[in-house]
Amino acid sequence: MRRLLSRLPVDPYIAALLGTVLLAMLLPVRGPAATFAGEASTGAVALLFFLYGAKLSTREAMDGLRHWRLHLTVLACTFLAFPLLGLAARGLVPHVLPPELYTGLLFLCLTPSTVQSSIAFTSLARGNVAAAICAGTFSSLAGIVLTPLLAALLLGGSGAGVSLDSLLSVVLRLLVPFLAGQLLRRWIGGFLTRHRQVLGLVDRGSILLVVYVAFSAGMVRGVWQQVSPWRLVVLVGVEAVLLAVMLILTTFGSRGLGFGREDRIAITFAGSKKSLASGLPMATVLFGVQASLAVLPLMLFHQLQLMVGAVLAKRFARRPVAHPAEPALTRSPGSAGSAGSATESATARGGA
Repeated sequence: MRRLLSRLPVDPYIAALLGTVLLAMLLPVRGPAATFAGEASTGAVALLFFLYGAKLSTREAMDGLRHWRLHLTVLACTFLAFPLLGLAARGLVPHVLPPELYTGLLFLCLTPSTVQSSIAFTSLARGNVAAAICAGTFSSLAGIVLTPLLAALLLGGSGAGVSLDSLLSVVLRLLVPFLAGQLLRRWIGGFLTRHRQVLGLVDRGSILLVVYVAFSAGMVRGVWQQVSPWRLVVLVGVEAVLLAVMLILTTFGSRGLGFGREDRIAITFAGSKKSLASGLPMATVLFGVQASLAVLPLMLFHQLQLMVGAVLAKRFARRPVAHPAEPALTRSPGSAGSAGSATESATARGGA
């Protein structure tokens, strides 16, 4: 079954997410049950970020600081280039994209980079895996602060529900659990490592619960009547252009900055991706009842980046490796290809 799922063009986790959305449309939670589900969703978000903090090795993150040029490049792509492109897409409203979908598209541009799929694709392409790990980690850390702040700055006047109260909710529901996980890591880190697979199911199950509650609320309030199938097709087209622009920017920009081949691969994948695992919980905290439409562009973009990333990684892997004399400003010894075929299987499963 796993081999069969790995050959499907749709990431199995995305299929589960879409199934959850369908379930919310057919059987949305209502009344007292909705209140209980909302509280459970809030707890699930806090648990997610507690586990993120507990699993993050502070020592490894600090060791990666020596590659500061690469990390600054990825951060600039994630939190500067992406938001600028998102703002430029404002010209598509209302004739191409309705305001509700544009809000979700702009929020997509504000989320941090992903970690797992960036590592998987970088390894498959024989790039700098260590740099991809650190770049994704730093982006996730920065996103806990920068994503809500940018959302408040760029979406505060768009009716998206981003306010000072939303920022306070982010601190209490995301940042505090994350810091608590970091503080308790020395005592529970070993346990989390030994039960990594089980906790992975907890991570993904929590996100599915968050999606179900958000889309149920949207269904009860009739928000899906605002979006036609044609609008969704147009949204996918816009996101395809957005991804293409970022891939071109990261590929040729990193070459222009003088990075070596392995580092360019890491920048291309880490700088062009967005995190579903971080973005979904943040959206539910920031947007509340409007979260269902806000997270839709992110879900579609995630599947798109996985399909395109898999093709690009295999193309990079087939290219001959340059002569060792090629300059590599931030190269890590022994990082290329370190994850091997195990990481290739992770690519097939997809990463949040």
